[in-house]
Amino acid sequence: MERVLFGDNQFFGINHMSEEKARAQAMRFQDDRSIIELLDIAYAAGIRVFMCTTHARMASLCDHIRAHPERYAGFQLYPCMPYAHKYADAVTEHGMIGALKRFLPEERAFNALFKGGMALATRDLEAIAQLLIDAEMKSFAGLETPIIFLQNVVTDLLLGLGFVQAFRMFADHVERKYKAEAGFITMNMPRLLDALESVGIDNPIICANINKIGFRMCGGKELYEKTIATRQFRPIAMSVLASGAIPPREAIAYVCAQKQIRSIVFGASSRSTLLETKRLIDELSQPTPSPDSAVEDAFSTGPRHVA
Repeated sequence: MERVLFGDNQFFGINHMSEEKARAQAMRFQDDRSIIELLDIAYAAGIRVFMCTTHARMASLCDHIRAHPERYAGFQLYPCMPYAHKYADAVTEHGMIGALKRFLPEERAFNALFKGGMALATRDLEAIAQLLIDAEMKSFAGLETPIIFLQNVVTDLLLGLGFVQAFRMFADHVERKYKAEAGFITMNMPRLLDALESVGIDNPIICANINKIGFRMCGGKELYEKTIATRQFRPIAMSVLASGAIPPREAIAYVCAQKQIRSIVFGASSRSTLLETKRLIDELSQPTPSPDSAVEDAFSTGPRHVA
């Protein structure tokens, strides 16, 4: 995995601290060109991964990336599904049955839910889930998607219901169909790790809020720190600035001090914020030389005087 991942919350009006700021960002990025401009800045700064939801607008952004392969050489996307607002809006507009008809790409899958009762629906659940995953992935056809994430709204619902076998279903399908690894976004990293290990998903990729003040970290900061330090998995830190509650250098220093964290995902709505955040991650990810090594370096690289 790349060390630095660029996220998309700011593009689609999501801010966990301020509704006003979220609305302003949504207005600013209502044109795809404004999103593409910032993606180009991220690419020029050396960021090669865009971690993005399966928002409806991603279709046109994916079209743009496909149309310019030389411009985005080595660029990867990490789709995060499902985009919950899309499904909620569909239920509001079309009702539960109408929403299912819209998103299930095959009529027989929809009919299976109602013709055979709950037993048939349960038996066909994995097939239906696969169809929904495939529908979400259509926009990304032909692009590099080495990791596909399950969004926390579904991850944590399944975790709460105890339906942990669904995580195995998801992981198996994205590996078979897309030659990708499964990633899981959660608000409860320690409990999710237990669940993933229980269904045989070893060394999983887990993206969770990790920040100095414990913002949206279910179980508490101390438990997260212990889990990261002692368990075998690949953590990705998000919300490292706690939606602006922590100064950038202080926030990133805290995350970078936990050496087991593989990647940091962040969003930015301006060139200056994007470049400064990338610079801080690069700087603070570098190992700090010990006093002894610093002395050795001085002797090995400094001027030498021969008597």
